[in-house]
Amino acid sequence: MRVVYEKINDLRGNLITVTAEGVSLGELARIDMKDGRSVFASVLRIQGDQVTLQVFQNTRGISTEDKVTFLKREMQAVYGESILGRRLSGAGIPIDGGPEIVGDSINIGMPSFNPVRRIIPREMVRTNIPMIDVFNCLVKSQKIPIFSVPGEPYNPLLMRIANQTDADVVIIAGMGLTFKDYQAFIDNAEQAGSMEKTIMFVHRATDPAVECLLVPDMALAVAEKFAVSGKHVLVLLTDMTAFADAIKEISITMDMVPSNRGYPGSLYSDLASRYEKAVLIEGSGSITVIGVTTMPGDDVTHPIPDNTGYITEGQFYLHGGRIDPFGSLSRLKQLVIGKVTREDHGDLANAMIRLYAESKKARERQSMGFKLSRWDEQLLNYSKLFEQRMMNLEVNYTLEEALDLGWKTLAECFQSDQVGIKQLYVEKYWPER
Repeated sequence: MRVVYEKINDLRGNLITVTAEGVSLGELARIDMKDGRSVFASVLRIQGDQVTLQVFQNTRGISTEDKVTFLKREMQAVYGESILGRRLSGAGIPIDGGPEIVGDSINIGMPSFNPVRRIIPREMVRTNIPMIDVFNCLVKSQKIPIFSVPGEPYNPLLMRIANQTDADVVIIAGMGLTFKDYQAFIDNAEQAGSMEKTIMFVHRATDPAVECLLVPDMALAVAEKFAVSGKHVLVLLTDMTAFADAIKEISITMDMVPSNRGYPGSLYSDLASRYEKAVLIEGSGSITVIGVTTMPGDDVTHPIPDNTGYITEGQFYLHGGRIDPFGSLSRLKQLVIGKVTREDHGDLANAMIRLYAESKKARERQSMGFKLSRWDEQLLNYSKLFEQRMMNLEVNYTLEEALDLGWKTLAECFQSDQVGIKQLYVEKYWPER
């Protein structure tokens, strides 16, 4: 039997305090206001009989005399085929003007998938972006962030990946989105013809901060149900810095002792519990997680990217509108390069990056006014072509086309004995002039 509490002891931001017994952490409660509206809240802290709840919607209109009813269940998302093509708020409420979603109710924020049932990933996720496919392969079930600064085209990059992937379901979890970014995701899905397999959970910049915390949990709970049913799911989280800032805001309101730069000591666990949802399930589907982390001041030592780097399996470093080859890393690429991709893939990629690094030195010598050698001139020509053909995010090549273009670029700038690639591959793939 549900007990109704008729007094709220304290109101602070999106937090309320009630004297109650027999409740549990994460339990959902309904607040019935005098004007007939109802909002939901979740138990955040229990100290004796003092229960602190975080309200998911706007707290405007809540008074100390409103009624609080604990529902004996956690926050839930709705899962079913009818959710495909829909846009929902962080609280799981449709915001696209469509009908109510019909399906199974599932708890959010549940533990990650049983490690015993996980298998080592062996499949490559093709994006047709050379800086990913050639140099830092994205692997199915990988968890990887895009490190960036505000203003970089990280959302268009996510859209490119979503458009090229062969995933059965694409789930976009937007946190702190501007209306322009929100509309861009909608327009992209419609133009790409992928709306019917896309689900969006959206927290806009004007929405309550508490709702931001629900977005990744809603998205990942639904993703896990699709994966268990045999679907391959791509989850795009943008921006995890907004998520961490929402955690920081709530922890400050709760008078919690801050850790590094005002963020709570639980930041690592808060991020890890979301990223660890990435999984490849034996005999079933998978979840691949790509999250954007905008770095304040381009500072990679900031607590959010610093903690993220320990959790995830590499990163794509977006800098100057391009994926930086030196700051980017995929720790799982060795599982697919040369094994499920072409035999020359690894040697070619290594040689191209090595030569591009040397070209940076040649560019420095040029800027300092030193006399350039013939080798320097070759490197500078190569650098120009490499940036145009490989680093430009507008190009669209299959992996095989990108590898062939890599060989062509090397042949246009160097002799075959200058690139340091196995003679076996040079004889097989070096283009004839």
